[in-house]
Order: sequence, then structure tokens, then C-alpha cells
Amino acid sequence: MFCGVDLSKYHFSLHAVNDHGKVILHKSVSRAKLLATLANMPTMCIGIEACSGAHYWAREFNKLGHDTRIMAAKYVGPYRTKGKNDLNDAVAICDAVQRPNSRFIPVKSPERQAILAIHRVREHWVNERTALINRIRALLAEFGIIIPTGRAAVLRQVPLILEAAENGLPDIARAVVADCFDHLQTLNQRIDDTEQCFDMVTKASPNAQRILNVRGIGPQTATAIIATIGKGEQFDSGRDFAAWLGLVPKQYSTGGKPRLGRISKRGDKYLRTLLVHGARAVITNLGDKQDRLSVWGRNVLERRGMNRAIVALAAKNARIVWALLHHQTDYQDYAA
Repeated sequence: MFCGVDLSKYHFSLHAVNDHGKVILHKSVSRAKLLATLANMPTMCIGIEACSGAHYWAREFNKLGHDTRIMAAKYVGPYRTKGKNDLNDAVAICDAVQRPNSRFIPVKSPERQAILAIHRVREHWVNERTALINRIRALLAEFGIIIPTGRAAVLRQVPLILEAAENGLPDIARAVVADCFDHLQTLNQRIDDTEQCFDMVTKASPNAQRILNVRGIGPQTATAIIATIGKGEQFDSGRDFAAWLGLVPKQYSTGGKPRLGRISKRGDKYLRTLLVHGARAVITNLGDKQDRLSVWGRNVLERRGMNRAIVALAAKNARIVWALLHHQTDYQDYAA
């Protein structure tokens, strides 16, 4: 038996069929009645779209004995044959969950979701800090005070500007900039606190410590990978993981002629960004190191340029990380 559930905040649509394709349930229920409705149903495979609350509901459905599978919305859209409404979405989800080519997202535990919550909040604070720095520079530029780009310049020069009485900055503007700078200091402290959280989570996770030995992988990247994919059981190979991250070339081949373009940039943008930034730090600090990875990196750098070398190392690190997690082995950084 299969069931599609279209999730919402208060009203949920359900569509279930038996093994012969006969419809046995097709209705909408309130949030309070959802679990009671499914508890009275026989054990079945339930499909839901990835969205806010999907992992919570998947855990609740599994407690009732069902097999819940989360899938991306792109696997559901092709099976919607009528106009878009909640019940039709539930029908499309029910059809999609039965297809062998559909890819499913493993249900995350509350602990893994909590770690990802730290990452999401940190990302928000970093974006807020960047916007605040730009706002401070723009406010001061209105009064002819120019600060060079970069966070370090703002942190260094704003206190001096606030203390200088002869720069012509009005008292009201001075107070506004001072408030912004105080908030900037608070954001810096909160971001530093999250990095301490990453260190504590890494020390408590053997798998995080295992992949931390890969060059270009720090505590932030390690905890994000562990919280997102666990041991990587949902991927058949390291290349599948790299492809899911969007680190492989986009293909448009026809007539027997392969055409490879830029990386696809599909999948988890946050993990891809962390891996690329880590790879950039490694590539830019190769120097004259003679270990195998450094020699390989310099060869790619000479042949393909900086950006391609960075992406190549990010993809390589993704495959290495998957192998370490999947086979539960330790990283060996062989010297030449």
C-alpha cells in the first residue's frame, strides 16, 4: 500500500491506494486528526515532499509503523496531471513514491537537525553582519568619511571615527553609527560562539573527527556533512555524492557526442560552498609542498587555472569524505 501526504501547517491532504492501485483514502484532515487517521490505516509506504517539518512528520509516521520516504519536489511535479491543489499534490506524491527512479532523503534525527540549526543561524548572522557592515560604510560615506572594503577595516576604523570630534559627523549620526557598531560586535561574538559549538560537536563525533583529517575540511564543514548525510548510505559512490552536491560537470549530450559544461550547482548549496571555500584555502597555500595532493593540485592549477583547480579539489574531497564515512576508515595523507 502507498500513501501520499501533502504537508501544511494546519490542513493535510492524503491519498492512499492498495497494492492493486485502488483508491482507499482521498481526503483532507486537520493537524489534530492527521496522526489518528494514519494510525487507523494498515502499514504502508508514505511519501512526503521535502519541506519545513518533513523530518518531524516522517519520524511521527514511522512511530506508527509506516515506512515514510521524503523526496524532493522535482520528483513529484511530473506526476501532477491536473490543476495544482492540495489533493492533487497528494495524488502526485503517491504516484511518485512508487517509482523506482525516485530518490529519497533519509529521515534525520532531532540531534542532527539541531546541529544543522546551528549552521542555519550562523549563516543568517553572517549575512546580517555583511549587510550591517555595508550599511555602516554607506552611512559614513554620506558624510564624506570613506572606509575601505572589508570587515577588518570597519572594525579598526569605526572606533577611531567615533572618537574624532573634528570629522564633521553630526551627533545624531554618530549615535546611530555607534549603535550599529555595538550590534556588529554582538554579531561577531555570536558567530564566534557557534564556532565553539562546532568544535564541541566535532570532539563528540568519531565520524566528524575522521573526515576532519582531510585537507580543506574544518569543524564547520565536518559537522555540516555529518548532520546532512550521516554515513552517506543514500549514495552508491563518492561520485554520486559529488554529483548531488553539484560539483560535477553539467552534461548536454546527444547523437553520441558528449558535451560537458560548467558544474551543475545542484543539490545542497551550503555544503558545496563550504567544500569550495576549504579547497580554495588549500590551493592558495600549496607553495612548494611535495606530497601527492600538493603535486596533483599544482598540476591541475597549471593546466586548468585557479577556479577549476579549486572545484576539482572540492569534488575530490567530497569523494574522499564519502569513502571515509561509508567504509568507516581513517584518512591516510600519503607523502610523496
